[in-house]
Amino acid sequence: MHLTAAQCRAARAYLGWTAADVATTAGVGIMTVKRLEGGQAMNEASITKIVDAFASGGIAFIAAGEASQDGGDGLRLIELAST
Repeated sequence: MHLTAAQCRAARAYLGWTAADVATTAGVGIMTVKRLEGGQAMNEASITKIVDAFASGGIAFIAAGEASQDGGDGLRLIELAST
């Protein structure tokens, strides 16, 4: 799965987690989380660990264009028309 910097920050905010909380739960270094949130390229294994960490906190990510039929409260970014 592709995890964006914005999704990571939003998930952290929703859970009230610090970057250190994400790192500890995911079993990655804090700089890995900071690089992700800074928009830098990440290896898939690290992203998977971070996504799994958020899942343990009750977060499910929805990819662009992906249907979301089930689940609880959430948010989705929409593309706004350029003006």
